[in-house]
Amino acid sequence: MQDIKISVIMPVYKVEKYVGRAIESILAQTLKEFEFLIVDDGSPDNSGKICDEYAAKDSRIRVFHRENGGAPSARNMAMDHAQGKYYYFMDGDDWAEPTMLEDMYELAEKNNAQLVVTGYFIDTYYSDTEYITFNQVQPDAVYDQKSFRENAYKLFDCNLLYTPWNKLYSREYVDSKGIRFPQTFWDDFPFVLSVIRDVERVVVSSKQYYHFIRARAESETAVYRPNMYEKREEEHGWMLDLYRHWGVSDEASQEMIARRYIERLIGCIENVTNPSCKLSYSEKRKKIKEMLNGEHVKPCLRLAKPRSLMMKLMLIPVRLNNVTLTMAESKVISKVKSSNTRLFATLKAKR
Repeated sequence: MQDIKISVIMPVYKVEKYVGRAIESILAQTLKEFEFLIVDDGSPDNSGKICDEYAAKDSRIRVFHRENGGAPSARNMAMDHAQGKYYYFMDGDDWAEPTMLEDMYELAEKNNAQLVVTGYFIDTYYSDTEYITFNQVQPDAVYDQKSFRENAYKLFDCNLLYTPWNKLYSREYVDSKGIRFPQTFWDDFPFVLSVIRDVERVVVSSKQYYHFIRARAESETAVYRPNMYEKREEEHGWMLDLYRHWGVSDEASQEMIARRYIERLIGCIENVTNPSCKLSYSEKRKKIKEMLNGEHVKPCLRLAKPRSLMMKLMLIPVRLNNVTLTMAESKVISKVKSSNTRLFATLKAKR
């Protein structure tokens, strides 16, 4: 094609049950001038073969096969081969509504935007066929640099600034800044942070297109992450650095950062009481005590204003700095998380 408007990039690894639907949702897009760069990241199942079969039928698809190196470097590899005016990133186990690319492209072109941010759906499955949907949405808006920075807390609060796939990115802007996905666990967030750090023109759409599928058996939420707490501490540092760089310190933004930290602290504690964690009882207590005495806990507790009664109650043991009560509460969360996906997802969404 002479006029490639969007380069759709998708890393693929162990998603043979889902990748066909993902590919078909892109091929069904109303915007036709795209290229679809798929990187088979050494997948041991039939994912790569399925992608090849689609590529044989549609010349817009290019499949790259390589040894396993992780999603970040897979995306970066595709970015180095991209020819479109905009980047769009897709995950191989999700899917998109048919007007997504066209609507995002038109918004970007109309507003000369470097970044388009849209709403999305979280489809949480609690059986093979049954699921509950949660909507992540913010009102339509067109921001310059100053107004975006002042209003970014609203987008963070709705989880719209963490993931790469509810966004369209100006390739010229991203490449001029030398932005690529860092080779790290949970690479999405630092990539987006790099994009928004100095972005000048942002469009937000209240429309939803992307279906993020949660609660698959192989989901990362079902396993114990040994370094989760350290990772969350690192992320909090990134947030503080971002807002210092922006020169934004209003009450609403600071409250969001504090509440975000405390909510993720609860998740880190639950990670330790998760049944898949093999630490001994004394090791778990030691780890939780370390978390409760972290340097950011007290300042964030002072600033955070929990949105629900449930979260206010959950924070009582943390405020008391009581390891036993915190651990007991966390075990209840772990139990709900492992035994009732629907209830856990609902409570999490309403926290």
